[in-house]
Amino acid sequence: MTAPGARRAETVSIEVLGHRLEYRWIGPPPGQVPTIVFLHEGLGSAGTWRDFPERVAAKSGCCALVYSRAGHGSSSGAAGPRSARYLHAEALEILPAVLARFSLEEVVLFGHSDGASMAILYGGTHPGSVRAIVLEAPHVFVEPVTVDGVRRIAGEYDATRLGERLRRHHGVNAEPLFRAWAGIWLSPEFRDWNIEEHLPAVECPVLVVQGEDDPYGTLRQVEAIVQKVRGPASTLVLPGCGHAPHAERPGEVLEAAAEFIRTTLGSS
Repeated sequence: MTAPGARRAETVSIEVLGHRLEYRWIGPPPGQVPTIVFLHEGLGSAGTWRDFPERVAAKSGCCALVYSRAGHGSSSGAAGPRSARYLHAEALEILPAVLARFSLEEVVLFGHSDGASMAILYGGTHPGSVRAIVLEAPHVFVEPVTVDGVRRIAGEYDATRLGERLRRHHGVNAEPLFRAWAGIWLSPEFRDWNIEEHLPAVECPVLVVQGEDDPYGTLRQVEAIVQKVRGPASTLVLPGCGHAPHAERPGEVLEAAAEFIRTTLGSS
């Protein structure tokens, strides 16, 4: 259900670097108010955010762009297996092209899991283009708990209704998406994946949101980010919460994110 004052936008598509990407635009046209760009998790899409982007945009006085990466949701399929730098490609090639398509020069990034890693990569290489970043369940390096969590869910794919649930959001993209995501995270080449070197170049204010019971990451991720980013960093650590705080504890995450965005934009 969409909250009062948070009108659900129509989902349409654009062509970006040879990919057809589904997206929805929330609020007034680009340029009238600041824009929040939502970057979904590894098995997410524009649709899996539900109405959370609408609620954040309404409460923070912003417009918002929500899109599905290639191979996710109703976007065109992604080609072949992923490399260990697939998040670099999304953050440093596709995302800039998406922003250019909408003529967005300064944005707020709200990234969840893989999307949070993308936000760090983009923010660290385009410091003047990002006014604030919200990082939800971020990864800056691979932990044993992360590999164990992916291995567990990979074992459940064929034995549970996970495939059916993914097909509701991704249609024909569901199985190739899952195999590509699990395949790279479980590959030996990905064990050394690390983007901490980009953190000191992140100059804008950062809010890190983390569930204490996240099966894919620990508070070590939060500590690394807070200690190494150049800009001011604050945290929201939620006990009894897993990998999707915006879905599990939407009220708390909404209040913290909207207040952080309003305060940051008001003082900039």
